[in-house]
Amino acid sequence: MSATAGQAQSERGLADRLGFKPGQVVQEFGFDDDVDEQLRTSIGECTGNELVDEDFGDVVDAALLWWRDDEEDDLTDVLVDVSATIEGGGVLLVLTPKPGRDGHVAPSEVSEAATTAGLSQTSAVSVGADWSGTRLVIPKGQR
Repeated sequence: MSATAGQAQSERGLADRLGFKPGQVVQEFGFDDDVDEQLRTSIGECTGNELVDEDFGDVVDAALLWWRDDEEDDLTDVLVDVSATIEGGGVLLVLTPKPGRDGHVAPSEVSEAATTAGLSQTSAVSVGADWSGTRLVIPKGQR
């Protein structure tokens, strides 16, 4: 296997590990110049689709929310709005800077906002050197 093929497999493996599947449409919120490009590439490789932006006008299979502590909006409100764009059974991945990085958000803050928004946390994951992820789903009774 070539180094490039190995890298592509590794990148795709990150998205696979996070639960993304081929054919999914993934919407991205909170994009800025500090996001993890390797994760974005991984999701595109895995799904076969480029990420769609906040202005996408249809339902999606999953969403990424890049969230930092200096955001002006309320995290609970944003989670409610973002989860409304996801088709039943879809995943919302909240990405926050790791401890010690600019914009760090305490995991308890994400957990509390998710609970208030009616979402269930399924796992916490490390995503690259600078970002942590919290995987959220809409409980089956609310789909």
